[in-house]
Amino acid sequence: ELALKSLGSEGLFLFSSLDTNNDLYLSPEEFKPIAEKLTGVAPISEFEEEETPDPSGETLSIVAKFQPLVMETMTKSKDGFLGISHVALSGLRNWTAPAAPMSVMLARQFKAFLPPKNKLDLGDPWWIIPSELNIFTGYLSNNRFYPPPPKGKEIIIHRLLSMFHPRPFIKTRFAPQGAVACIQAISAFYYTIAFRIHAEFQLNEPPDFPFWFSPGQFTGHIILSKDSSHVREFKLFVPNSRSLNVDMEWLYGASESSNMEVDIGYLPQMELESTGPSVPSVIHDENGNVIDSRDPSGEPIQFVFEEITWQQEIPWEEAAQKLEVAMYPFKKVSYLPFTQAFERAKAEKKLVHSILLWGALDDHKPLSASLPMPGSGRTLRETVLESSPILALLNESFISSWSLVKELEELQSNRENEFYSKLADLHLEKYNFPVEMIICLPNGTVIHHINANYFLDITSMKPEDVESSIFSFSTNFEDPSTATYLQFLKEGLQRAKPYLQT
Repeated sequence: ELALKSLGSEGLFLFSSLDTNNDLYLSPEEFKPIAEKLTGVAPISEFEEEETPDPSGETLSIVAKFQPLVMETMTKSKDGFLGISHVALSGLRNWTAPAAPMSVMLARQFKAFLPPKNKLDLGDPWWIIPSELNIFTGYLSNNRFYPPPPKGKEIIIHRLLSMFHPRPFIKTRFAPQGAVACIQAISAFYYTIAFRIHAEFQLNEPPDFPFWFSPGQFTGHIILSKDSSHVREFKLFVPNSRSLNVDMEWLYGASESSNMEVDIGYLPQMELESTGPSVPSVIHDENGNVIDSRDPSGEPIQFVFEEITWQQEIPWEEAAQKLEVAMYPFKKVSYLPFTQAFERAKAEKKLVHSILLWGALDDHKPLSASLPMPGSGRTLRETVLESSPILALLNESFISSWSLVKELEELQSNRENEFYSKLADLHLEKYNFPVEMIICLPNGTVIHHINANYFLDITSMKPEDVESSIFSFSTNFEDPSTATYLQFLKEGLQRAKPYLQT
């Protein structure tokens, strides 16, 4: 109360965003973001790796390509952003270009991407940055403006993402956090490493309130020598194949419990790519003498690189799938694109288990995860969809799919394929915000469905309080969520018997 009286609500909000340990005292470390902001000087030592790379080693030039979010894809744009202050979106509207269009980095800094000694098999994932959050630990505070100083392997990822925007948060607020990688190809001297990173950006600064910008994921690959002295190729990007790929949240008040707006949108391009292989920063002749990096005519010396012969490799799609399952165990069940799921179900004479959401199910912190209500893709994927009994039944008896409402609305209005349009129509008829779980026949007929909010409501009740006609709890499972979802799937199979037998 004294702090509120002294600072006012907005002043206390800024103070608490810096007071990371909530002791009502700002240490020099906690005050540092403001000091850097006021002085314009950031201490270099904080960003140095414990093992400083050799400055005479090879350097890699990386370019950033960025096309800003398409504002018209935001749901709030449909009513002209009515009721949303211009200040709230200022950080988003002003972010039109990368913070650093080009950067030169030391090749050995990419050592963080090398596999540990026990992860040398193709497609065997490891964590570059482990996730520290799960359904039990909750999530990190929304009330923050400045990222904590990166440490260890976070440093290179922080530096790379800082090319887009000066405030990347390498540890996301919601699970799954972190960065995961696996070997895609092996040669005598090189690896191709596939990776997936979950990170987000804070676009606003005081006195404005926080605005979180969370791309679905960053993915890419790096080809580097096994001693990390040479990087042949590097690429990192936000996938843009789906119609929506960024989640946004912004606060409207000076406390953690303040009202929060949420939206989702489409980012056409956000990528980093090396301009070529890393090259020596210092060139020596055969006698060990340093020579000029330009030839007598003034042209840069051209380097010739040996061709890499890969001894073992797996396709990119397989590597990406391994990373996806590492981030999301529920993906041990294949989730096919909407129309493919029905084609497969028809061929295998199975039912379709479909999840229809406003926000994505398998990108970092889907939009529905942050809604102020229990029904969410995040809760589903971190509980029932990861449980062994559910995974087993889905693999045995269903073809699974998940879709965005927006995608099905587009499919519904596309009259070129009446069958697909009808499938989308039958799904959307049953949809209620934010997530609907649907079981249907291969022809699209819905035979069972349940809304995520309702599902989570009844699973949080005591068994004796639930109407027996809705769902019966199995005594074989202690977790009512798993038991109830199993019952939902089994009831769908039972209802489908007359159709599947014909």
